[in-house]
Amino acid sequence: MDTVLSVPIAIAIVIVVLLAASIRILREYERGVVFTLGRFWKVKGPGLIIIVPVIQQMVRVGLRTNVLDVPEQDVISRDNVSVKVNAVVYYRVVDPQRAIIEVEDYQFATSQLAQTTLRSVLGQHELDEMLAERERLNADIQRILDQETDAWGIKVSNVELKHVDLDESMIRAIAQQAEAERARRAKVINAEGELQASQKMLEAAEVLARRPEAMQLRYLSSVQQVVGERTSTIIFPLPLDFLRGFLGDRGDGGGGPGGTSGG
Repeated sequence: MDTVLSVPIAIAIVIVVLLAASIRILREYERGVVFTLGRFWKVKGPGLIIIVPVIQQMVRVGLRTNVLDVPEQDVISRDNVSVKVNAVVYYRVVDPQRAIIEVEDYQFATSQLAQTTLRSVLGQHELDEMLAERERLNADIQRILDQETDAWGIKVSNVELKHVDLDESMIRAIAQQAEAERARRAKVINAEGELQASQKMLEAAEVLARRPEAMQLRYLSSVQQVVGERTSTIIFPLPLDFLRGFLGDRGDGGGGPGGTSGG
């Protein structure tokens, strides 16, 4: 009697074990790459998936965007400056079949490729470009990574440089360079201001030369300004024509009647 009851129980246990081994539930962001006797069959999911135990195997693949933190890399720029750079790479699987079949571990492979690409691309640029043109460098690295990982069914959507660390000596040199650049710009601005002022003064002089009454008005305005400053000394400029008359009379007096009477 016990033997008769144990057989159905054993069969029930085997059925439950087979069902548990054959049923898979995939979430909306997951896909299952199914192999039959070692050969690729199809990509299934999401939802309830049933596979044949032992004969079929399934590998789960996530389709969500992955964030890869690229470790700090030692980079020598084109102008022979050693810097430490790290970055962040955003990528996702767009073809689960190729991501499983074409590469052994697509996450590790993407990480290694990102490190080598980062050193290769940044090594072709000078330090100033790394600091001032990050957007362009990010786009270049993203484009190269996307092309290389396309065979693995991976789409690299974005790359961001996080930090560019410099030695203390380089930081001081850059600060001195920036200070010198600011001084140069200040001198250029002052020179341009003096040039513009001289041009305006020349134009004003030409206008005053054409209208003598304008010169008199300018003279009176200057006198009023000097008086308003409450200074103890006031200098009145005299026209040369006014002084020339005195100089001429003095010269004539030297050879006038006194000279004749001496004869």
